Amino acid sequence: MDLSNPSPENVSFMIDKITEKLRMVNVDAMKAENFSTSKYEDLHYMYKMVMKRNNITPNEMQAIAAELGTLRG
Repeated sequence: MDLSNPSPENVSFMIDKITEKLRMVNVDAMKAENFSTSKYEDLHYMYKMVMKRNNITPNEMQAIAAELGTLRG
């Protein structure tokens, strides 16, 4: 998938993959429609960072979830 172009489909794909990787319980809070393409670069950076990690600590998960929260809207 080409994630170089901001699109609602790419936002949805990245959010889905991040929530899968983090095994987030409250996936309703991370619905793709809550994210706009206006913060696409930040979301793409977060996606790449999360995907390259093999292990994510609980503290890192909280920080990532908090950062994703700031990207919503």
